[in-house]
Amino acid sequence: MTILCVRFQLPPMYEAALPQLLGLLEEFTPVIEALPPDGALLDLRGAERYFGRGAVEFASLIRVRALALYGIDCVIGAGPGPMLARMALRDAAPGVTRVVPEEPDAVAEFLAERPVAALPGVGGATARTLCEYGLDTIGKVAAAPLSTLQRLTGARAGRELHEKASGIDRGRVVPNATSRSLATERPFSRDELDPSRHRRALLSAAEELGTRLRALEKVCRTLTLTVRYADRSSTTRSRTLKEPTAHSSTLTDTAYRMYEALGLQRARVRAIALRAEGLTPAEQASYQLTFDPVDEKARRIEEVADRARAKFGPHVIGPGTLAA
Repeated sequence: MTILCVRFQLPPMYEAALPQLLGLLEEFTPVIEALPPDGALLDLRGAERYFGRGAVEFASLIRVRALALYGIDCVIGAGPGPMLARMALRDAAPGVTRVVPEEPDAVAEFLAERPVAALPGVGGATARTLCEYGLDTIGKVAAAPLSTLQRLTGARAGRELHEKASGIDRGRVVPNATSRSLATERPFSRDELDPSRHRRALLSAAEELGTRLRALEKVCRTLTLTVRYADRSSTTRSRTLKEPTAHSSTLTDTAYRMYEALGLQRARVRAIALRAEGLTPAEQASYQLTFDPVDEKARRIEEVADRARAKFGPHVIGPGTLAA
């Protein structure tokens, strides 16, 4: 057992505590990949040899220290690779570490009956295609011929899908990845049922992300939406953008589409968070040329607003909807 996936039970607007919690994890291993806003992956191969402890023992120590020093509980999944540790985390509960053993038979048993959509990297469209051909569980995908999977999903995607379904985890923990993302969260003063207030929170968060990205001269490739509910559960969705961007209007439209796709019906929402991921320098990004005068006007207005914020402060100008 070499990889832990830790998710801290952080209250809304408490993401600022994550760097301190990552510092706690560094007492065990320097090979840590931050998973903002509330988690991390740890590679314990060196730590197991150095301290003479197993991954489950490390998990218990992490949980005790997080509670003692910060009053924050966590859930932990353990596995022989990052993919399996992440999947184990979904079954974990506070106080109990969910473990996927290293033995191939145990890994196959863990994966066999899970829906194919539970595999990392399998989106809704791919899952629907596989289910149409009866490949609705990971075990069935693993048993399917590689040529069949490649015919259904493409050569490279089919090969990766077959490996993941067979428990072959080629992922690795990438240290210090937290700087490649920006996040913001909008908590509600009470559990919010009104979809219009949810959309206002999305608009506010997207505007802030766009402003921060442009100030840093960065663009993002992926936008992630996290909706936290009154029962402390949450839903997370990510979408890769058509092209890297820092434009608030594009981020807002993408956030709205992800929110609407959730189909929330009378959901009691406690907080909404947006994260811009895959950050790269704006000067290195390529863009599709457009001759749309409306789009050009929006970008010019955005430039003027950024100059006003730089001179008079971040809240001097913003969407009229948020001022109502």
